[in-house]
Amino acid sequence: MMVDALGLYTVNAIYGDTITMPCPLEVPDGLMFGKWKYEMPNGSPVFIAFRSSTKKNVQYDDVPDYKDRLSLSENYTLSIKNARISDEKRFVCMLVTEDDVSEEPTIVKVFKQPSQPEILHQANLLETEKLQMLGECVSRDSYPEGNVTWFKNGRVLQPLDDVVVINLQKIVDRTTGLFTMTSSLQYMPTKEDVNAKFSCIVTYYGPSGQKTMQSEPVVFDVHYPTEKVTIQVLPQSSTIKEGDNITLKCSGNGNPPPQEFLFYIPGETEGIRSSDTYVMTDVRRNATGEYKCSLTDKSMMDSTTITVHYLDLQLTPSGEVTKQIGEALPVSCTISSSRNATVFWIKDNTRMQTSPSFSSLQYQDAGNYVCETTLQEVEGLRKRQTLKLIVEGKPQIKMTKKTNTNKMSKTIICHVEGFPKPAVQWTVTGSGSILNKTEETKYVNGKFSSKIVIAPEENVTLTCIAENELERTVTSMNVSAINIPEYDEPEDRTDDNSEKVNDQAKLIVGIVVGLLLVALIAGVVYWLYVKKSKTASKHVDKDLGNIEENKKLEENNHKSET
Repeated sequence: MMVDALGLYTVNAIYGDTITMPCPLEVPDGLMFGKWKYEMPNGSPVFIAFRSSTKKNVQYDDVPDYKDRLSLSENYTLSIKNARISDEKRFVCMLVTEDDVSEEPTIVKVFKQPSQPEILHQANLLETEKLQMLGECVSRDSYPEGNVTWFKNGRVLQPLDDVVVINLQKIVDRTTGLFTMTSSLQYMPTKEDVNAKFSCIVTYYGPSGQKTMQSEPVVFDVHYPTEKVTIQVLPQSSTIKEGDNITLKCSGNGNPPPQEFLFYIPGETEGIRSSDTYVMTDVRRNATGEYKCSLTDKSMMDSTTITVHYLDLQLTPSGEVTKQIGEALPVSCTISSSRNATVFWIKDNTRMQTSPSFSSLQYQDAGNYVCETTLQEVEGLRKRQTLKLIVEGKPQIKMTKKTNTNKMSKTIICHVEGFPKPAVQWTVTGSGSILNKTEETKYVNGKFSSKIVIAPEENVTLTCIAENELERTVTSMNVSAINIPEYDEPEDRTDDNSEKVNDQAKLIVGIVVGLLLVALIAGVVYWLYVKKSKTASKHVDKDLGNIEENKKLEENNHKSET
């Protein structure tokens, strides 16, 4: 029990609990009895309880509102079970003696916490630029009455004409005396209200003062019109090449997003109605151009440019080509592409440093050529064509011979060129023993050689026959008997060795010529010297001796003159 600002005793009670009111008076000596009453709104008293101090008996008046709810203790404390709103009255404790009657009032206040507020009759969706009922915040069974406040994202919503309209109703239950607060919210949303959290708070009073209770937050689906359309190319690759599949996707920024669009394709005058995607398969270079999409009412549009990269390669000639040795063969690899392309050549699986050029075909020019090209920065775009070059030639023969170091035999070699590879046969005319079977070297670049070793007893003739599909070539060589010396021809060397031999020969010839010139000059000088000496001396012997003899001759000549 507490004393209010007016000095009155006050008891705060919770709805449904027991109200306990001690008698504010001190029990005097000679007390006869004590009573409790309450005052009607018009001030008339209603007695509800009596206790005798002498007989120790308690009596409760027949008051329907308090039947079976009262209890009066020996110290005159009055208890009221199951507190009701109607119990909120002015109660008075009376103590009576023979000489005096004392009274002291007590004010009873009853409090009831409301139910947690909840937002009912929620809108299914909210449309922008339209004032509509968002919902009702309801909090029931409060005493005393409370107040309701709306919040958005934790901030108070203040009333604003045609944007925020709040209407609060408070209804009291006539039976219980409890209040139900209902606050309706009309709201005009914007796009910024997407995912906004709306809630309400009820403010009420309890025995200890003001308190609040909040509802669960609610998020509404906010619908707003499309203000912009966007076109995309899927997959989002930086490059598109011929043969790719691409998808155009059109989207609008409204909620809900548009489900149908018009797609405008290069070369088409009318838009193609479709869902939010338009698929193109196996695109070609003529698909390059500007693509657009719009809403079905053509009110908004977006565009994008697609470049379909391509790469063409034309090798001339290509496939299998057969040419004759010495012929010319122009070769071209022509590239047509959407951007700079890289071209390279491969011969027999080895990358070439330069493009092939054939002004006079040789056997080593034969092979498998590949012209390959790739498009820079376009993954997977690669083209190649092949040329299988066959260089044919009739058999060409050159024969050489040499006497072996044992002086007992001679080696005869038949050097053969030609393609397809010629078959070689030998014939011998005359008497001589062939000491071993013919041997052939490896066939490389259209060249090989066949040799035999022979011990001729007399002069013989060896014939080398080389034959392929083009021609049969026959060459013969006379070989002297083993005991007859003859000029032995050196074997053919490769072109590189021939060049080296030629260079060495040139060097040797130069040295020899130089030495001969030096000797000739020395001879001329000496001849002039000798001639002069003969003119000065009349008795010079025809055969010149050594230098001392010449000196003696000069001395004799000198004596003769004197």
